[in-house]
Amino acid sequence: MRELMLGNKAVARGLYEAGCKVISSYPGTPSTEITEEAALYDEIYCEWAPNEKVALEVAHGASLGGVRSACAMKHVGLNVAADPLFTISYQGVNAGLVICVADDPGMHSSQNEQDSRHYAKAAKVPMLEPSDSAESLLFVKKAYEISEKFNTPVLVKMCTRVSHSQSVVETGERAEPLQVPYVKDPTKVMMTNNSRNAHVRVEQRTLALISYAEECDLNRVEMGDTALGIITSSTSYQYAKEVFGEGASILKLGMIYPLPEKLIRDFAGTVDRLVVLEELDPVIENHCRRLGLTVSGKDIFPVCGEFSQNLVRVCMGVKEPESVRAKENIPVPGRPPVMCAGCPHRGIFYILHKNNCMVYGDIGCYTLGAVPPLNAMDLNVCMGASCSGLHGFNKAMGQWGEKHSVGVIGDSTFIHSGITGITDIAYNGSNSTVIILDNSITGMTGHQQNPTTGKNLRGEPAGKVNLEALCRALGFERVRVVDPYDLAEVERVLKEELEADAPSIIISRRPCVMIKGIVHQAPLQVEEDKCKGCRACMKIGCPAISIKDNKARIDTTLCIGCKVCTQMCKFDALKTV
Repeated sequence: MRELMLGNKAVARGLYEAGCKVISSYPGTPSTEITEEAALYDEIYCEWAPNEKVALEVAHGASLGGVRSACAMKHVGLNVAADPLFTISYQGVNAGLVICVADDPGMHSSQNEQDSRHYAKAAKVPMLEPSDSAESLLFVKKAYEISEKFNTPVLVKMCTRVSHSQSVVETGERAEPLQVPYVKDPTKVMMTNNSRNAHVRVEQRTLALISYAEECDLNRVEMGDTALGIITSSTSYQYAKEVFGEGASILKLGMIYPLPEKLIRDFAGTVDRLVVLEELDPVIENHCRRLGLTVSGKDIFPVCGEFSQNLVRVCMGVKEPESVRAKENIPVPGRPPVMCAGCPHRGIFYILHKNNCMVYGDIGCYTLGAVPPLNAMDLNVCMGASCSGLHGFNKAMGQWGEKHSVGVIGDSTFIHSGITGITDIAYNGSNSTVIILDNSITGMTGHQQNPTTGKNLRGEPAGKVNLEALCRALGFERVRVVDPYDLAEVERVLKEELEADAPSIIISRRPCVMIKGIVHQAPLQVEEDKCKGCRACMKIGCPAISIKDNKARIDTTLCIGCKVCTQMCKFDALKTV
């Protein structure tokens, strides 16, 4: 059956058709929908793991148990999963294991722009890279074949454009392989001679995979005008086809590691000029240069950012069609990111800014606390760094740091990587204050459950982490819970914990306003005769509040009646409708 399908949904369909039985993932844009869509199939057990390392270990365990398994993550999540990845590469699999990683060129929803192809090379595992939804489905099925044929995990590299765009997919039936028996194998214990021998096998496997890459249907040549030859992959292939059509010959690489050698040399010999078109780092280009080929690449195209058809045209000196130029003249209004109206994090960041705190931030929708008018986050690094980074900051700064700095981390991120950080605070003794923003959901990636919510991926009742009990068990005697809508309480507790000569945890607890089923209060309105136009209510940066004719205005379609703004107004001008 033919169906218009999102790239991530097509990956999930590929997992289903390939007979995958276990998927463990951690949500991360642009990869999240892979696991959400897979969870709609009853035949696949799906779960949200606490982090990507755990997810990969679960998926590998299921592979050892004899069933096809998978995990999905975004590019920075692969950093977290790198520890097991490198050893699993040595150890091999039993049933097929597919690791879906989604890169984010342009950093639409990420703190860096790393290129995951480097991990394939470093871990010496094959990587496939689809260019549309149809290939997303087919490449996943092919990945399982490669995994089992070569005894290796296989990376399937998505990117934002492929993950979140739609194209036509031809769906098929599920074919579930028989469960592979588990056989005890002492050589899988990675130590001394076992590890050394495994490394030799991995190098032999790489040579076998190169031979496979020379002939497989994942890589293909599309001959056109031989004056120009383009080697490309993923979305860059789509841009090349749109810009050049039959005006260039194209070597489209679907297996991005290991790269073929003879195939590339043979293609280069058929064209007058050779160009590598690839986003981010010059991975294919460097491979071509190592083969001794004269090639253009990053001397033409940028190493930073997401590509587009127009960028390819400009870099290659191709004249734009009139239709493209006309569209470029259409002004697009700016849409700066902002926390939702009524977001429980807003009050916390207002108080932190008011008290001039150094705020070590973390990864989540609360990172928006850094933007005006709150301006209440000094930096962020990666999941969980707010806890361990704050500890290091205070060890360097001493008492001043302990009295003026806080770490801020969400509930899901805390479970992901914050627990070990606060353990370091308690164990190695800094009087650091960490604020856990418990909004009862994983908000930034679209409302996924996590171990603090009491529900699993399918919304069924599940074990629930008690944050207060956990923090106390790790050595914190000072654990406070506040309502972020009560600004006076938040400020009082913050000042008390900063002054305390002990490590402390503040849990800001209020559900995300976007959670389905949350009942909101009636919206507020402005009594214009009382409003003085002082703009105090604007200091919290709520998108429901604006100023018109020197009077505050409230958009009742956005306002949820949290009443945080009423605590700012000295003239009692904000009332419930």
